[in-house]
Amino acid sequence: MDTFVRISLIVILVLSAVTYSWAGPPTDQVRAYTDQVLKVLQSQALTLPVRRAAIVHIASEAFEVSETAQRALGVHWHQRTPAEREEFVRLFANLLEQTYVSRIDQYGGERIVYLGEQIDGDRAIVRARIETRDGAEVLPVESRLLLKGNRWLIYDIVIAKMSLISNYRSQFERVIRTASYEDLVKRLKGRLELLNGKETKAARATTPVKQ
Repeated sequence: MDTFVRISLIVILVLSAVTYSWAGPPTDQVRAYTDQVLKVLQSQALTLPVRRAAIVHIASEAFEVSETAQRALGVHWHQRTPAEREEFVRLFANLLEQTYVSRIDQYGGERIVYLGEQIDGDRAIVRARIETRDGAEVLPVESRLLLKGNRWLIYDIVIAKMSLISNYRSQFERVIRTASYEDLVKRLKGRLELLNGKETKAARATTPVKQ
């Protein structure tokens, strides 16, 4: 799980900038904004909190979180009320943000080599591979996108045949099956409180003390 989080973090950070105002080839859109994300990651002038905020802004424009949340909840999505769905999407989006974006300091100079794309109507898959700076590690990656209006938005990432959605779906299904949906929501809220607490402590530790 730690390896999946680390590698998917890299993919989310580097592939998350799909914010063209027009719908061109998915790979071109992904590639064009890679530099934008990398500039944020590599900037020495930005503090860590500012860098994280910039990544959150880019990711919020690039991901179709509602689609991801719905697929992660699976068959249980259809059993939820509109209010419950809205709450779940919000909790899930916050979970992704705290789990991945708060770890941007783990970025180690990895790069992405694009291999091709497949478009089927309003769906697309961008295939690539992740290479570490020294070339010691290479992993296949698929970024799955959905055309919404005039933009391609990421809704799932598959790394070495392991899907971000499938990973969360298995966890959510296990909790609902052994407990209940209400318990899942309670656990998500508890997890967010824990992550937010760690984030607050980290921010305080990196804030310069005024003399």
